[in-house]
Amino acid sequence: MKLFFFNKLDNNLKEIFAGSSFAFGLNILGLLCGLVLTLVITRNLGADAMGIFSLSYTILSIFVVIGTLGFGTALLRFVADYSSTNRWDLVKEVYLKALRLIIPFSFVLTILLFYCSPYIAKYIFNKEHLTIYIKMISFGVLPLALLNINAECLRGIKKIKESVFFSKVSVVLVGTIIFSILVFYVKEYYLPIVIYVICIVLMSILCWIVWMKKSRLSFSSYNDSLEYKTILSVSVPMLLSKSSLLLMAWTDTIILGIFRTEGEVGIYSVAFRVAILTSLTLPAIFSITASKFASLHGSGETKELKRVFRISTKMVFWTSIPALLTICLFPSFILGIFGSAFKDGVYALLMLSFGYFLASIFGSAGHLLQMTGKHKLHLYLILSATIINIILNIVLVPVYGMNGAALSTMVSMVFARLLMVIFVYKLFGFTTIYFPLMKHIS
Repeated sequence: MKLFFFNKLDNNLKEIFAGSSFAFGLNILGLLCGLVLTLVITRNLGADAMGIFSLSYTILSIFVVIGTLGFGTALLRFVADYSSTNRWDLVKEVYLKALRLIIPFSFVLTILLFYCSPYIAKYIFNKEHLTIYIKMISFGVLPLALLNINAECLRGIKKIKESVFFSKVSVVLVGTIIFSILVFYVKEYYLPIVIYVICIVLMSILCWIVWMKKSRLSFSSYNDSLEYKTILSVSVPMLLSKSSLLLMAWTDTIILGIFRTEGEVGIYSVAFRVAILTSLTLPAIFSITASKFASLHGSGETKELKRVFRISTKMVFWTSIPALLTICLFPSFILGIFGSAFKDGVYALLMLSFGYFLASIFGSAGHLLQMTGKHKLHLYLILSATIINIILNIVLVPVYGMNGAALSTMVSMVFARLLMVIFVYKLFGFTTIYFPLMKHIS
C-alpha cells in the first residue's frame, strides 16, 4: 500500500492524486448514469431499442471523430504547451483556426449523414427501418464535435473538473434524468435518441461558455504566426490514430449490426458498457496526466516523466482489480439486472472485461506516445491492430455472434497495447506494464 501513502508529495504527484481522484469520481458518476440509462432503456423498451440506440450512437461517434479532424487530442497538446509558457496569444490562434476548419466540415458531414441515412440503413445494415433513427442522430454531429473540442481545451489549461464533467458526465447525466421521466409517457424507440441529441446541443453551448470564461479568450483578431499546415501536421495523424482506435472499438457493433439482429447488438452493448468498469480509472487518470506528459516532455524532464508515468500506472492497476473480480464472480447476476435476455452475453462480458483489464494494466502507453511527439508511430500501431480487429470480426461474428465480436475486440486490444508497451520501452527506457511484485525495467 506504499503507493497510496506518501509523507511528502511534490507538486506533480499532488496534482495527479487530487485531480485524478475528482476525475475518477466524475467518471464513476458518468458511467453510473450511463448504466442507469441503459437499464431504463432495456427495462422499458427492450433489447431491440438498446440495439438501435447503440447503432445510432456508434454512427454518430464515427462522424464526430471525422468532423473534429483530430483537433481534440491536438488542441489538448497545443493548449497545454502554449498555456504552460503563458503564450495565450498562440492558444487563441490555434483554437480559432481549429474552429474555422471544424465547423464547416462538421456541418457538411451532418448534411451528408442526414441525406445518406436511407442508403446506410438499407445497403450497410440491411435494415431500412433504421433510416429515421440515423436522420435523428445526424443533428448531433456538429454540437458533439464542438463539445469534444472545448472539453479538451479545458483539459489543456488544467481545468480537469470542468473537462471531465462535460466530456464524460453532462450529456448522459441530463439525458438519464429526462429520459427516466419521459419514458413513462412515451414508449417509442426514438425517445432516447431525441433526448440524447437535445442534451448534446445544450451541453455543447454550456461547455463553450465555460471554456471562453476560463480561458478569457475572445473572437477578436489574432496574430497569424501559426500556419494551418503546422497545425494539421499534428491533428491529421492524431485524427487517423483516434479514428483507428475508435474504429477498433466500434467494429464489433457495426459488424454485429450488419450480420445480426438489433436485439443481439443491444445485449452486446450492455456487456460492453459493464466491461468498461475494469478500465474505468485509465481515462480518469489520463485526464490529468496527458497535459502533464506533454509539459514534462516539452521541458526535457525525462526522469520526472518516467516517475509520474509509473505512479499513474500503479494507480490504474489497483483501482481496476475490484471491478474485474466482481464481474468474474457474478457475470450472470450483473447482466440479469438489465433483463433475463441479457444473460446470453455472459461470455462476451468476461472476454471484454479481461481485455479491458489487460489494456489498463499495460498503462497509457499510447497516450504517452501521442503527447511526446510520437503520434505517427501511435497511428501505425493502431492501424495494424484495427486491421486485425476488422478481419477477426468479419470471420467470427457471422458464426459466433456477440462472442466472436468480444473475442475479436479482446485480441486486437491486447495486441495494440503490447506493441505500444514495446515501443515505449525502446524510446524511453522503461516499461509501462505493472503487476504486483514486478520491478519496472529501466
